[in-house]
Formats: sequence, C-alpha cells, structure tokens
Amino acid sequence: MLDTQRTAFMAELPVAISVRKDRLRRAAVMVGENAVRLCDALSEDFGHRSLRQSMITDIAASVASLKHAIKQVDRWARREKKPVMFPLGLLGARAWVEYQPKGVVGIISPWNFPVNLVMSPLAGVFAAGNRAMVKTSEFTPATAALFEELVPAYFDATELAFVSGGPEMGQAFAALPFDHLLFTGATGIGRHILHAAADNLTPVTLELGGKSPAILARSADLAQATERVAMGKMLNAGQICIAPDYLMVPAEQEAAAVEGLTRAASAMYPTLLANPDYTAIINDRHFERLTAALDDARAKGAEVIAVNPAGEDFGRSNARKLPLHIVRNPTDDMVVMQEEIFGPILPVRKYDTIDGAIVEVNRRDRPLALYYFGSDEAERRRVLDRTISGGVSLDDTIFHVSMEELPFGGIGPSGMGAYHGETGFRTFSHAKSVFKQSRLNVAKLGGLMPPYGKRTDAAIKRQLG
Repeated sequence: MLDTQRTAFMAELPVAISVRKDRLRRAAVMVGENAVRLCDALSEDFGHRSLRQSMITDIAASVASLKHAIKQVDRWARREKKPVMFPLGLLGARAWVEYQPKGVVGIISPWNFPVNLVMSPLAGVFAAGNRAMVKTSEFTPATAALFEELVPAYFDATELAFVSGGPEMGQAFAALPFDHLLFTGATGIGRHILHAAADNLTPVTLELGGKSPAILARSADLAQATERVAMGKMLNAGQICIAPDYLMVPAEQEAAAVEGLTRAASAMYPTLLANPDYTAIINDRHFERLTAALDDARAKGAEVIAVNPAGEDFGRSNARKLPLHIVRNPTDDMVVMQEEIFGPILPVRKYDTIDGAIVEVNRRDRPLALYYFGSDEAERRRVLDRTISGGVSLDDTIFHVSMEELPFGGIGPSGMGAYHGETGFRTFSHAKSVFKQSRLNVAKLGGLMPPYGKRTDAAIKRQLG
C-alpha cells in the first residue's frame, strides 16, 4: 500500500493547488454526507456517546479544519522570498524557500475522537500535497469499519487508505518507512512509536498527553471558573488529552471551589445514566482502571465526592457511565496524582501562594495544556512565564485546541511537533531552500576563488567586522 501510494505521489509531482483543494473538499464532503452514520458508529463504540457532542467535536470540527485549509492553502503554499547576504544581493543573487509535499504520511489515530483526530491532521496533510495512510484504533472498531467502507467512494486507494487491527498491526504500521508519521495517544506507546520510526529516520509528530493543571487564582470569578473547569472535565466524560487533570485552588477557597464544581456539574447533567448528553467510558478496561484509581484514593485517605444529583444507582448499571468524582486532599502517592486520569475524576489541590502553585506544576512532566483563571495581569504573566506547557487557555479550558491557527502540540513527555492550520501545513511540508546566483563571477569578485589575495582578506575582515 505504501509503495503504491509513493509511486503515485512521485508520478504526480508537482502537486497542483487545485488537486490539494479537491482532496480537502472530498474529505469534508465525506464527513458531512455521512455525519449521522459516523455519530452512530461512535456511539456504538463507546456504549453511548452524546450525538450532539459527536456532531460538535468530531463532525463540525473536522469540516471546519478542512474548510479552513481550503481557504488558506494558496497563501500557505507561496514561496517565501529571503534576504541575500551582502554583497550578493546587490549583485543579482536571489534566495527563497519553496514548500514541497513530503510524500506519504502515516497517521495513527486514537480512540477518544476517532473522526476528528483523523480528519484534522488530514487538513494539513492534503493541503501540503501528500498522500495518507491511517491506522485506526482497535478500541473503536465500528468507526474504523465505517471509514474503510466509506473512503473508497471518495478517494482512490493511492490517495487515502485506512487499515485496522490490534497492537501487531500498529507495530507493523509504525515500522513502515513513511515520509512523516503522526501518532496521537498515550505517552508510553509514543515511546515505542518513536523507536520504530527511528530505524527508518522517519520524522515524527507525537501528540501525547499528561497531567494538565488548572489554576484558580484568588482573583478568579469562582462560579464562572468552576463551571468552565467542570465543562472541560466532563466533555467526552473526561476522555480528552487536554482535559483539566487536576485543579489547584487557594487553600481558603477549596471548599467553595468544590461546591462550585458540584453545582456546575449538577446543572449540566442533572441525570447521567439515561442522559443523552453524557458519554460513557470507552470500554470495560478503562472503566475498571478509573474505578480502581478511585478505590486507591479512598484507601489512602482522600475524600471522594461523586456528583450524582439524581441519586442514581451506578452499581447496578452496565452502562459504563461514571459521574464526576471530586477527589479532595489527594497526595502524591495516589494513582490520580501519578498518571493522566483520562476520565471524569478531578483531584483538587490547595496552594498558599501562586509561586507554590507554579512549583507544583514544574515538578511534574511538562503538560499538554495549562489553564489559568484570574484577572491579576501580573500574576497571569508570571504563570505564563514560569511554566512550560504545550498550550494554554486563559479563563477557560479546552478551547485553545479549536483555534485553527494556533499550533497544537506538546513538549517533552506530552509530545513533540505540532499541527493545525498553517503549522500543520509546515509540519507536513519540506521547506526547500533555493539560491539562484547571478551571471557575474561572484566568487572571484568576492575573493572566494583561488588564488586568494587582498580581496579574500577584505572579505574575511568584513565578515568578522
């Protein structure tokens, strides 16, 4: 499959902008025309997934990124003129950068947003003029099967192809000599992907995760802030790589913050088990992982509050729905403070000073996202300057990922490289440097051609000057 795509790619070069736009349009049409079927497949895979949430996060967001690329690709693809060092510019030399497609891009997609996290990368991949192969997650087999059914009606196999399967297929896929490889998923698996790609010197973009903190400052509007944290935490039942993983609040406001979270979650989801707006945990394994983390927190002394406004009996349900659990007084020896949670569990930590909160962030791995709520500009600036994270939303959660022209990517254990918008176009393009010399014998005029002499000495002096 890779050989066939690469052969077709090389035969097509250069890839016209019209061809790129056509692929982007077909991708958008494929998602739009099959929106309901895709949402149904997502819900089948999750056990239950909110239809409207899927329409927002997987359908509309995918189409938006593809349409944005259609509008902007002419500008992104223009050659960039670069200045020529003195004195060559005066003698007629020119320099520029051209953006060429890399070839065939491999995409290993995750299970939490299995439509958006395929189509959003494809916006950059197709805009840059590449072909693509996609490995879907074995945790979302219905969505994967639907993609494999739909794609041939919109794309030739040499343009876009999907493969599915378990870990063995994933290992084989990652080991292919792609021209670029994008992986979205867990940090531990990301390490294996990087090892596999290294054997082929394949450039890699890793979109991982980590423990993304939310900091409530003393100057924050507590009701607004806790509502927005609760919304970000409960979207997709917390199964988001940039979900707020733990909350830090001033010690004297901790009780009020817990009350605000409880009130906000209850207002958004007055019931849970039969609520069409609330998504289930993806599978039994992850449900058991989350409940085990809660048991661990309780056993080690934390107070765990289940936000269950209707008093529903979750123990008797096999719906795999988990209410928001607020963990008070979490300690570092608890699983909820050691691993990315990826579910509707929110530890709440107390701090005395903002510098103490910053130390708390910085003693952990660099997170994929950071959230700060507060109106104190100097303090906000201090948090931005003294912490390093993949991205930031101020006075909200999640929304920075929807800004198409903001690069999306992590740093360190939360990832490497970035995409979205123009950054995605650059990631999946090769920036080729081109220098055109004038007709003059510049090397001789500049003293760069033997036999060396006074002009050479003058050129050296000028460079060192």
